[in-house]
Amino acid sequence: MFFAAFLALGFAFGQGPGGYNPGAAQGLDLAGNWAPVFHEDATERGPGPELVNYLGIPITEGARLGGLSYDASRFTVPEHQCEVHGVSYIYRGPLNLRIWELRDPVSEQLIAIMNYIDNYEQTRTIWMDGRPHPSEHAPHTWMGFSTGKWEGNILTVYTTHLKRNWIRRNGLRQSDAATLTEHFIRHGDHLTHVTIVTDPDTLSEPFIRSQDFIPRTLNGEAWKYPCDAVVEVPRPRGAVPNYLPGKNPFVHEFADKFHIPVEAALGGPETMYPEYRLKLKQVPAAPAAPAAQK
Repeated sequence: MFFAAFLALGFAFGQGPGGYNPGAAQGLDLAGNWAPVFHEDATERGPGPELVNYLGIPITEGARLGGLSYDASRFTVPEHQCEVHGVSYIYRGPLNLRIWELRDPVSEQLIAIMNYIDNYEQTRTIWMDGRPHPSEHAPHTWMGFSTGKWEGNILTVYTTHLKRNWIRRNGLRQSDAATLTEHFIRHGDHLTHVTIVTDPDTLSEPFIRSQDFIPRTLNGEAWKYPCDAVVEVPRPRGAVPNYLPGKNPFVHEFADKFHIPVEAALGGPETMYPEYRLKLKQVPAAPAAPAAQK
């Protein structure tokens, strides 16, 4: 009799209004307004990293050459003043982040998890309904094309069709062949976001970073990003600031400041690992560049 009553109770809970069905639960609710915590990488994520500081990034020779050709005055060119930070980088900057679910109004099946990022006013769709990624010939965008799945309580997202954008905001850029894998991990009122960028053109191995968020109580914060390009520096039409090979005057600046060899500041996969410190002990710091080159 006890067993029959137990079955009846289970049936009532499973079929009644608001019935509890633990087998159908999946993932965690990420919805809400989130604010970044800048307790790590604060300088890089705020004012920006030092020029020619590629330490700890597994860049290829081509990516390094591209970085060394970068002149920070490029930000004064109207076409670059309002350039969006792509999805693989944008979560690292100052932002207000809103997350919500898009569900079918009849079945309540989850269709997508939506993100609104106030920095550059970007709305991102993470498709959760099993749809395939588009053809490789489809247009690339700042947010790319993202599909997600729950792996236990971790939301894992895979993104393709990305535009060329930042690896680090000092001239290092990923190519439009890059793909992005993300993990959104919530622990109570703490959200950890892990990004893994893979790019055969600019990275010799995957590049992993993380950033953290806490709930934000709205108190008049701005959710818009008005940006109007203007002529800041008069230049001939089509001119873009750059450095030719071997002409970057800042190659020694970061290395000299922290008394490390220039080859370490120039990055590469070897500089990612703790063992590289042993090599640094054997290589003296390079002498400062002549005054004429600074």
